[in-house]
Amino acid sequence: MARISVPETIFFIDRASRTSLQAQIRETVVSAVLSGRLPPGAQLPSTRKLASYLNISRLTVTLAYQELATQGYLDVVDRSSYRVADKPPFNVLDADVASPGAEAVDWSSKLRSTFRVAKQMRKPLDWRRYPYPFLYGQMDPSLFDLTAWRDCARRALAREDFELMAGDFAASDDVQLVNYICSRTLPGRGIRANPDEILVTVGAQNALWIVIQLLLRRGSHAVCENPCHPDMSASLRLSGAKVTVLDVDEGGLPPAALPHEVDAVFVTPSHHSPTGATMPMDRRVALLEAASSRDFVIIEDDYEFEMSFLAPPSPALKAFDRKGRVFYIGSFSKSLFPGLRLGYLVAPAPVIREARALRALMLRHPPGHLQRTAAYFLALGHYDAVLHRMREEYHLRHRVMADALNANGLKIAGSAAFGGTSFWIEGPDGLDADRLMADLREDGVLIESGSPFFPNDEESCRFFRMGYSSIGRDRIAEGVKLTAHRMAQS
Repeated sequence: MARISVPETIFFIDRASRTSLQAQIRETVVSAVLSGRLPPGAQLPSTRKLASYLNISRLTVTLAYQELATQGYLDVVDRSSYRVADKPPFNVLDADVASPGAEAVDWSSKLRSTFRVAKQMRKPLDWRRYPYPFLYGQMDPSLFDLTAWRDCARRALAREDFELMAGDFAASDDVQLVNYICSRTLPGRGIRANPDEILVTVGAQNALWIVIQLLLRRGSHAVCENPCHPDMSASLRLSGAKVTVLDVDEGGLPPAALPHEVDAVFVTPSHHSPTGATMPMDRRVALLEAASSRDFVIIEDDYEFEMSFLAPPSPALKAFDRKGRVFYIGSFSKSLFPGLRLGYLVAPAPVIREARALRALMLRHPPGHLQRTAAYFLALGHYDAVLHRMREEYHLRHRVMADALNANGLKIAGSAAFGGTSFWIEGPDGLDADRLMADLREDGVLIESGSPFFPNDEESCRFFRMGYSSIGRDRIAEGVKLTAHRMAQS
């Protein structure tokens, strides 16, 4: 039987893509083989013919083919002729088996509950193409040392390191990373902890979820701030516990307003999310005393303290804890880049043992290579250097943005006293921040409506957040001006 010849027209090169030309060729072949579009024995276009069709170097095609042959997807016929292997690395998908059944499944009757209980914080995936992205929590790649990160990743792949980090970390985390947290990160916040009191997590949200599962159940009573991060309120509600939200003021959460019967209080005392309010010392003392006398636990989310350029951040609430009633949550994702997804939980050793067991059931452990790479990045001083660059640049952006907001009559309702990377803006009565956010996209401006931070409010929200970690200094003033113009039209 004659072999099938594969036409070169199945190949397509996107020259604007960040993916290399070789990788694009390999992806085309692998996808076609696994989907069954290229059967075993099918003859691929010669390297010369495909290179001419794609208008690229013949060497690029040759190297792509050779890599596919090494992986077992192709067989080499001669120097420039390749065909699909008789037995590729994976079984070809059966189209009939892979296609969905004729009858639709009623998933509403099978799923335990819906997890979409939080108002969505809508951020477009292509936000970088917008000229004025005032988004919180996104990074500026120009401030990050990618070369150093790559070097640390290569170090983590050295034989000795690889043998260590390729193992199972369910029973313990990367020793270097935990030691850095104990010796450098936590002391900077006034906290002392032993390695057995630390659990590495997949970001702060993972730590929060673990704590909620350990502490709360139906019949429990939890307290959180209002406004608060939507993931916080949603996670609490999913626990089945009764949730009381307390309005914050310029001093954060007021301990005097706590209900008498409570099991856990969730707070951001050093830098309230999203207003930036800092809890004063008298309230911290009152909260700690209440935790002891009423027998509840405090969960402290200490995010973004590293971005201190106006003044030193206040010590963590955990630093004043003498009874072991404060669980502390930190994250490297905020200070490095959000996709890192590395955080940590600090709590008494018996709690960490249970948290580790629960983490093992959920995801076993955070990737070992990522932990070791981050450990090198921290230990070799790259982390401190990146933070220094960020603080200097964010300080400048903070000043430019504060001036622009004041010049355009926008009311700053909150920002971190020590710095941070965002402003909490209060619009006039009747403003619908959701609509403003949608309208501003037409002008290339991205802001974040405050409505997801108020879980119990169904009415329109007049608050919104504007971050400056992801927008260039030279674009801030014009973006603020466009925002003020849209607000005037609302």
